[in-house]
Amino acid sequence: MAEVKIQAESRTEFGKGAARRIRRDHKVPAVLYGHGTDPVHITLPGHETMLALKTANALLLIEVEGSESLLALPKQVQRDPIKNTVEHVDLVIVKRGEKVHVDIAVHIEGDAVSETLVVLENATILVEAEATHIPDGVTVSVEGLDAGAQIHASDLKLPAGTTLAIEPDTLIVNVTAAQTAEQAEADLAGAEAEAGIERDEPEAASTETVAASS
Repeated sequence: MAEVKIQAESRTEFGKGAARRIRRDHKVPAVLYGHGTDPVHITLPGHETMLALKTANALLLIEVEGSESLLALPKQVQRDPIKNTVEHVDLVIVKRGEKVHVDIAVHIEGDAVSETLVVLENATILVEAEATHIPDGVTVSVEGLDAGAQIHASDLKLPAGTTLAIEPDTLIVNVTAAQTAEQAEADLAGAEAEAGIERDEPEAASTETVAASS
């Protein structure tokens, strides 16, 4: 994974008021920590940071004027739920060659046989990888799989140098038979019955006999 160089500024103001002022200037308050060092409070450029963090496990080269450049991984990212802007970032310092634990995405490719349902039980998996060689994700094929097939963590083909950090028997993909309309209706009726919900029966159409006049 390529490093993304970001020019940061050191900061000495803290608290909600200071954070709001930083964000008004289109910047992001952040903190660097790890490797036994004291937390380093910095300010990051908003646009560059937002672009960098679009990549999962982005490896950042943080340059602070007057200080040594530091490699870091995003540990926690706070976003505005409405604007989706980055509000704050916790960064953990890493070293070249160091092994780290990170979550990577699981991607499905291919098609199972017809009338099946492919369920991704775990969209991410925890792995151990070198900090400067974190994979973007892992791809698993479901091509031709039939109902009842399962793919576990131990079945995944990880890139060289990357190892599982979860139990090998963790279920990743489960292929089941697709539910028919009749089964769906029966399940819904059963759920409603358990919840004590009574369905309204359609009213019988009223009938009227009209004597034919001769």
